[in-house]
Parts: sequence; C-alpha cells; structure tokens
Amino acid sequence: MNTDVMFSSKTNEWATPQWFFDELCAEFNFTLDPASTHENAKCIKHYTVDEDGLSQDWSGETVFCNPPYGRETKKWVEKAYFESKKGVTTVLLLPCRPDVSYFHDYILPFAEVRFIRGRLKFGGSKNSAPFPSMVAIFRGNN
Repeated sequence: MNTDVMFSSKTNEWATPQWFFDELCAEFNFTLDPASTHENAKCIKHYTVDEDGLSQDWSGETVFCNPPYGRETKKWVEKAYFESKKGVTTVLLLPCRPDVSYFHDYILPFAEVRFIRGRLKFGGSKNSAPFPSMVAIFRGNN
C-alpha cells in the first residue's frame, strides 16, 4: 500500500469510484460535478479548479461533489448548505470526520448522513483509502 501519498497532503483529489457514483446517480440523477478535473468528472457539466466551482451558481442543478479533502473541505460543505437554501440538492462524498467543526455546524443539523460500510478505493487504486467515508445529502429548501 502506498501510504506515503495517502497519509500525506501531496494530493487532495480522490477520484470517485465509478460504481459508487452510479449507485448514487441512479437515485439522484446528477447534472453537475463542481469539483473535478476534465479526466475524472462524473457529469457532463462540471467545473475544474480553473473554473472554481465554489464561486459558481449551482441553481437548477442536482449536484454530486467529491471535493478536495483537507482544509478546503469546509468551504465545499458550506457551499452545499447555502445552495440548498436556494433549492439545490447536493450530495457530498466526504471523509468521515465527525470531530471537525463543519460536521457539527452544517452536516449534523442540516444534512442526511450515510456512513459507508468498509473503505472506498479511490481513483482506480488497488488499495482502500486509509480513512472511512460518508455521504452528506443537503436537500434543496432545507
């Protein structure tokens, strides 16, 4: 297992396993992936770091977001919460970290939480992530 990368901050991008996205998409019918690269985007409509999905308006979309993990994660959770106030449903794939402030400030009181059994294998990796994952669902008009 290449723990040097997985336990470091060399990368904060973890490509979503296709099968996992497909299961969620069958339920939610996503139209936007605002935190992707052109190579790992899960929706035709997507934003890369250059297009800055945090600064875009997500109105009229159903959003799947696997944001960069690390210090930026809080900004994506906050964005999902505020977009839900405008009627946007956003499903976030996140590391399961119930000890962080954004979990208590935004996820616990306003989102549906689904804990993932086992550990996901991101980006075609042969090894599972060194952290558990969860899904936070902010439904429009919360």
